[in-house]
Amino acid sequence: MPRAVLLDLDGVLYVGDAAIPGAADAVVRLRAAGLVLRFVTNTTTHTRAATAAKLRRLGIQLDDEELVTPAALAVRHCLERGHRRVALVMHEEVKRDFAALTEADGEVDAVIVGDLGAQFAFEPLNRAFRLIMEGAELVALQKNRYWMTPDGLSLDAGAFVAALEFASGREAVVVGKPSAVFFRAALATAGASPADAVMVGDDVESDVGGAQRAGLRAVLVRTGKYREERVRASGVVPDALVDSIADVPGLLAG
Repeated sequence: MPRAVLLDLDGVLYVGDAAIPGAADAVVRLRAAGLVLRFVTNTTTHTRAATAAKLRRLGIQLDDEELVTPAALAVRHCLERGHRRVALVMHEEVKRDFAALTEADGEVDAVIVGDLGAQFAFEPLNRAFRLIMEGAELVALQKNRYWMTPDGLSLDAGAFVAALEFASGREAVVVGKPSAVFFRAALATAGASPADAVMVGDDVESDVGGAQRAGLRAVLVRTGKYREERVRASGVVPDALVDSIADVPGLLAG
């Protein structure tokens, strides 16, 4: 049995504002088995506090320190690199998680890209492109290709990060999944090593492939963005494949 379990949120515990059936009970059962849980997400549409509140509203209880988001890692990366002035390409709400940095429109040290949803357009991307060409580092909160929304699959921030990389010729520093830095940071807060941990996700590339490259075992669920054809095309082989989060306690805790 593992010591720690990393649980993805969107597509694993909920889709939109609806919980996956059995999600809250699965969390209770995993805790009862003595497993250390960390809730890990690439979601950059809401603040960390709002994400924690959403989980609680859906019946999933957690302590604030159990939630790991890319924003905190991006702030840490920038402070370690001496980046103080940054451009923030993301929803206004999420900018509250970057209070330790100074948002600016010009002469910035880094361009941090999160999610703009329907507001992704030529103008904000072109402003970001120009700042990168002037020497700013490109930092991506995540690089997911797409995600599951209540009305179907939708483009995620990774598509726009890739556009900036292509245009500028610069590779983004990715602080969210599938970055090994993200998984190591989550495990450090849990006091666990990769060999003692399991990742549970719905994204075969970001969740499963990223976790396996970081040394964790990984369980893929058939909810959220899961698509059988995508799994086959990815070349990634999950350590286990289950129908939903409801099946995970039986798999990991017996």
